[in-house]
Amino acid sequence: MSRRFEQERRRDPYYRAAQREGLRSRAAFKLAYLDDRFHLFRPGSAVLDLGAAPGGWSTVARDRVGPRGRVVAVDARPIEPIEGVRVVRGRVGDPRLLSRVGPGRFDVVLSDLSPSISGAYATDHARSVALVREAFALAGELLAPGGTFVAKVFSGDLLDDLERELSGSFHRVRRTKPPASREPSSELYLVAFGFRASAAPRRPEEEPTPPPASDI
Repeated sequence: MSRRFEQERRRDPYYRAAQREGLRSRAAFKLAYLDDRFHLFRPGSAVLDLGAAPGGWSTVARDRVGPRGRVVAVDARPIEPIEGVRVVRGRVGDPRLLSRVGPGRFDVVLSDLSPSISGAYATDHARSVALVREAFALAGELLAPGGTFVAKVFSGDLLDDLERELSGSFHRVRRTKPPASREPSSELYLVAFGFRASAAPRRPEEEPTPPPASDI
């Protein structure tokens, strides 16, 4: 980590607030904003958090769905245990993940997945769109009818097509950029409401279902 980056981070009010409040990451403020604006969570909701490390979003979701709710956090990277959250070590896009995050469907599927940054804008944008599509392929199998899908994506020329794809399976799709997103960043969030299960793309029926794997 460069000295300049560290200095800029320490000047960041959201980073300082996260440190002060004992949050795992400044990204927690992004999800809090999205929930405050769009009312994603209700007491007792079931939430699937994809790309969850280090756990900032999962902690916000847990607090907002309450003790009757259910939160499952998924990441290929390790996540320190979070009280009240089930952690699954796995990669979105791995077909084995589908059998590991159940049982039951989810009211909200979150994706804060981010690609490895190459520095080439068009490449990073295309990779982020591909991650949203992978997350939605999983969400299409696991969202309850009427459910909500939230995904981070980098802005670019593929965004309109991606939004149209989601619109085919949801009643409404909105774009937004939380105040906690850094100003120079191209990241924004797609928030899709009212999942229509019958309209979602399905995996081929002949695809075999791999055996379940253990959680971490």
